[in-house]
Amino acid sequence: MNELMKSFEGLCESGGLRMTAQRRIIVRCLSESSDHPTIEELHARAQSADQSISVATVYRTMNVLEEVGLIERHDFGGSKARFEPAPDAHHDHLIDVTSGQVIEFVDPEIEQLQRAIAARLGYRLVDHKLELFGVPLKVDQSGSQ
Repeated sequence: MNELMKSFEGLCESGGLRMTAQRRIIVRCLSESSDHPTIEELHARAQSADQSISVATVYRTMNVLEEVGLIERHDFGGSKARFEPAPDAHHDHLIDVTSGQVIEFVDPEIEQLQRAIAARLGYRLVDHKLELFGVPLKVDQSGSQ
């Protein structure tokens, strides 16, 4: 069983929530996602396992997961929120505005620069979120850009 599922089951037990089969499927679909799915994408994936899962059930489950900090909601400049399990380690995102693909990355130079900027402005950085939006560079036949 994965960490998100264990955490959610523990939360349900301690909070008096029922860990239903439908909730279990929704959490599994999110934890097995390699992308950052929308509610609609999660709903479609969950319905492939159980046709009776409604979009309202997905919304309610995601709201509970977000309220307790087990998942993160991202608004990558689009009209639909995207979700991912709360990461163990910090990472930033590059969003391909052409395809919608979300690429996670960590860059020590960027992390240091952000701390330096905060210090220069008289602050100690306690958290941040970096989202870069781009389009793929065109590569010609010779491999140069």
